Amino acid sequence: MTDPATSHLNRPAPLGKRLMVLADYVHPFVYRAQFPQGVPAVDAVLAAGDLPGYYLEFLATKLTVPVIYVHGNHENEFVNEGEGRVAPRGVIPAHGRLVEEAGLRIAGWGGVPRYRQGGHGQYSTSQARWGLRRIGWQGRAGIDVLLTHAPPAGPHSGSDYAHRGCPELTAFITRCRPRLAVHGHIHEYEGRKLEYTDPASGARVVNAYGYHLLDL
Repeated sequence: MTDPATSHLNRPAPLGKRLMVLADYVHPFVYRAQFPQGVPAVDAVLAAGDLPGYYLEFLATKLTVPVIYVHGNHENEFVNEGEGRVAPRGVIPAHGRLVEEAGLRIAGWGGVPRYRQGGHGQYSTSQARWGLRRIGWQGRAGIDVLLTHAPPAGPHSGSDYAHRGCPELTAFITRCRPRLAVHGHIHEYEGRKLEYTDPASGARVVNAYGYHLLDL
């Protein structure tokens, strides 16, 4: 009898998908009047957190493909409107759930492991453990992409406590085996490489800081 928790492991990989991934920085090549001139066509945009709401809405108005995002620890994805703040429009929030767009099953988990009391966009170990298990159950038929703000524990972990990797994300990747894991939070000053292959699952792990195009 097939175990539903592992039945997706032999599922064929999606082919021919090109993704735009961004995080943490309003890239001047993207945020310009002529965009997307000079950029190859993409199937979807994945925004990995700490991007202002006006930037996300700009992407949604300039492109005809889905823009999927998770929030970062600064939670600046909101847009000021009147005397309050509203969620950005025209984009798809993925935190805490599985979304199916552009022929891909995308699991989202925003924020970072808690590093100080009272901070927004942070989560405890138990919140990450139970929230990610719930997403894993939603994605028991297979997950193509894990979109997060914090990196998993491993080569992309930051050098300070606030930018450490998240072991619960590492466990999720090992258990659910997405083809691709995209994160933000680790800036260029950390000197981290763009991507690596997770040895336990074979997942491609990409730091989305700035702006990149990926073929899946």
